[in-house]
Amino acid sequence: MALFCERVIDFYGNLKFSGILPSGINIMNPYQEDPKVFSVVRKFYRKYYSDNKTRHMILGINPGRFGAGATGLPFTDTIRLKEKCGLEIPGLKTRETSSVFIYEMIDRYGGPGKFYSDYFISAVSPLGFTRAGPRGKELNYNYYDSRELADAIIDFVVDSIERQLDFGIKRDVVFCLGTGKNYKFLADINRQYHFFNRIEPLEHPRFIMQYRLKKKEFYIMYYLEKLSISNS
Repeated sequence: MALFCERVIDFYGNLKFSGILPSGINIMNPYQEDPKVFSVVRKFYRKYYSDNKTRHMILGINPGRFGAGATGLPFTDTIRLKEKCGLEIPGLKTRETSSVFIYEMIDRYGGPGKFYSDYFISAVSPLGFTRAGPRGKELNYNYYDSRELADAIIDFVVDSIERQLDFGIKRDVVFCLGTGKNYKFLADINRQYHFFNRIEPLEHPRFIMQYRLKKKEFYIMYYLEKLSISNS
């Protein structure tokens, strides 16, 4: 049986979106676009997932330009990648506020080694999206920002979740980052396909860092409480 890490690497190495996107929306696929990124993705998963343990899954929304959209690693910018995981992508430097929160939480959990032995982080859509801003600059675009895009990716989302369950994912509970639109979308799909017995919504790290920064400690403890119960 292939190790957990090799299943993940195979998934990302062959991850493509073959549907039709709405006009003006572009897709981010760092696994196909930059060999240096995919090299570090392989190193990351072999460092933390070279086993056949089963893990709980955490699902974000979709990769952003400064996190997984750049590094290929969910909620991991290049700063946390180097400082917390000891890995680098030559010539790339990014900072993502969600990554700051996640790795503070991971540190409190016991560090990347312990955390990643219990959890696998992905996203409802494992590929991200952008659209051109007023001055032509590419901006993050969430899959639920338009009904047209959300409808266009449903088959991709369902197929991606089904394939990731084969890594060795526990199905009693999944943690959803985002208590609003991301949770609703995932809940609707889960009612139809029965991927997980239960969905546990958590406030999204970006929302916490942008709008609830003074309560960051509360949210870190809340995450730790919910995650520890799932592994008790």
